[in-house]
Amino acid sequence: MTDDSVAVKPLLTVVRGEPTPEQLAAVIAVVSARATGDGAGEEPPVRSLWAAPVLRTPLFPAPGAWRASALPR
Repeated sequence: MTDDSVAVKPLLTVVRGEPTPEQLAAVIAVVSARATGDGAGEEPPVRSLWAAPVLRTPLFPAPGAWRASALPR
């Protein structure tokens, strides 16, 4: 029971230019590969140590605090 009167919206539309069939095939292959990728092969992003709250000590306003912020403890 297929209803042929239902309009199907295209997934991709060429807005400008006249791409060759090979160019369209390449774009469709890349888009479909990105859409179906489950991300299992990708590694999680590495978090920079600059963002680690354990390594950063809080600074409090006090006389000489700017000087103490650059000195090692």
